[in-house]
Amino acid sequence: MAILGHPDVRRMLLSMKAQTEAMRALAYYTAAAMDRARHDPDGDARARQAALVDFLTPVVKAWPTDLACEIASTGIQVHGGMGFIEETGAAQHFRDARITPIYEGTNGIQARDLVGRKVLREGGQTARALIAAMRGDAAALGCAADADLGAIHARVERGIAAFEAATGWLLEAGASDPRLAAAAAAPYLRLVGTVAGGWLLARGAARAKARLGDGADPFLAAKPVTARFYAENVMPQADALLAAITEGAGTVLALADDQF
Repeated sequence: MAILGHPDVRRMLLSMKAQTEAMRALAYYTAAAMDRARHDPDGDARARQAALVDFLTPVVKAWPTDLACEIASTGIQVHGGMGFIEETGAAQHFRDARITPIYEGTNGIQARDLVGRKVLREGGQTARALIAAMRGDAAALGCAADADLGAIHARVERGIAAFEAATGWLLEAGASDPRLAAAAAAPYLRLVGTVAGGWLLARGAARAKARLGDGADPFLAAKPVTARFYAENVMPQADALLAAITEGAGTVLALADDQF
């Protein structure tokens, strides 16, 4: 039997596929916002899109590069012992990925930029606009009479709620103690990426369903399955990240310097 026949191997491969597609979708979404920020004939719309680009840029840099290391590591795991040595080339992908969370501004700096300059400085305005856009798409999913889209909708809604709650907490914490907000910056960035990626996969799933009709296009048919896997297996991380933000930031600052 090929190793693809093992459920755990299928789980690993689908996690790699779903997260890669989610990251790619967010990169494309941000690139489209860059175009609208430059070329939209409406000046107010250009300003809103420019703010969205500013908000998402640290997410697009940090979230995918963190995941690149995790996904490349999973690729080694799929290959087993052969993945650890040079026979397959899988280990080279991990070595190549490992530099990416470091250069162009370490991912901790990217997270600090997201929270300090893009959330606290503008009072969460762009984050809330993005949440509103997500909610509008999620509402359409909820109205669809489709089992896949209904399951995706439930998880996307929970992810959006976690994004909104985390943003509200950051605004309150940042006003009272900016160090608390900084301590929660890394999990907040990951939460934003995780939720945004799931939202965009959900949009893609809905459009793939609409285009499939009675056809059997394998590419389109894979989109709802991939989006549902992400919704049920990756999106639940948003709840855990919310807890790390709202409950765990204080302990980040709790040890004295000489206790490390």
